[in-house]
Amino acid sequence: MQFGSDEWIKALRNELNQSAAYADAAKDWEGDFYFVIEPEGAQTEPVYLYMDLWHGKCRDAFLVPDRAAKNPAFEMAGLYPKWKKVVSGQLDPIQGLMTGQFKLKGNLVQVMKNVRAATELVKACTRVSTEFAM
Repeated sequence: MQFGSDEWIKALRNELNQSAAYADAAKDWEGDFYFVIEPEGAQTEPVYLYMDLWHGKCRDAFLVPDRAAKNPAFEMAGLYPKWKKVVSGQLDPIQGLMTGQFKLKGNLVQVMKNVRAATELVKACTRVSTEFAM
């Protein structure tokens, strides 16, 4: 599945909802996200992936054609090559935030209290069959 596609984000939702480790790690998490893949190279527009994460489950996930479609509590943005590293398990997203490779809008304290949930989300990403265009 092509990274950044609607098919890919839905496969990630399914993977999260089947993961007992994610359910346990994210049991206290409340909040939805835009994961923003910023353009680089041939990509000309940002890609917005929406995930509604709630107490260890992903209630919804889809590619957002219009950024105004949702007003999520969190937005994490980074360049395509940085996301590729996260999805491939080569870069921890929290480390990426702390080193300025990603930008976060939303309550950083809440994110930092749920590092284990972020780790399990990334592990789920690595289990989704992913193709990278760039």
